[in-house]
Amino acid sequence: MSSSKAASLAARLVDPNRQGPRSGRNYDSEDDDDEALFAELEEEIENDSSASVREHALSVLKQEMERVKDLQANQHGTYGEVSDEKEVIRITSREKRCVVHFYHTNFKRCEIMDKHLAKLAPKYFNTRFLRVFVENIPWLVEKLAIKVLPCVICFVDGVTRDRLVGFDEVGGVDSFETAALELRLTTCGVIQRTSNRSDALFKVSSQKDDDDFDI
Repeated sequence: MSSSKAASLAARLVDPNRQGPRSGRNYDSEDDDDEALFAELEEEIENDSSASVREHALSVLKQEMERVKDLQANQHGTYGEVSDEKEVIRITSREKRCVVHFYHTNFKRCEIMDKHLAKLAPKYFNTRFLRVFVENIPWLVEKLAIKVLPCVICFVDGVTRDRLVGFDEVGGVDSFETAALELRLTTCGVIQRTSNRSDALFKVSSQKDDDDFDI
């Protein structure tokens, strides 16, 4: 097995659109699915004739498995709420990529944005998605100059890379498609599409210096 194929197999572990292993068994949890997939990939590697390549490939897969488990422990793949202001600051400063929806319960459009982000969170496992109620984070609201809701801010390496205010950039209507928001977030690099056949990532970078806020 080549190194490129080993990387490709590792990438399958975090492919949100992957199907389960071909054995046809039913599993009780996502953890069981991951373990079964790892076992299947491990078997493929063991069939390789080169001992050194097998050892390297298994090492890559095991490291990737640990990385996935670590991300799962930090709520990746879910769209939840964080109420503590210090925790929001901690998450956005430590995560590689993070999408934060600043919302208020009185705004109908915030509910609409929630529905779309909830669909994207499990699809883009490597990015942390969360929402925060603006009344719980007054210091951040002032620091980030949040004045219009819904407001979605994209953090990359602890710095705000971009922000989406209202629906103007996703069609300007309440009935906009999730794909429009997905494309918008891809443009700034906060979510990255992974090829189904390799671990290569592609993105279009768009950054405005005057929009950057460093918490």
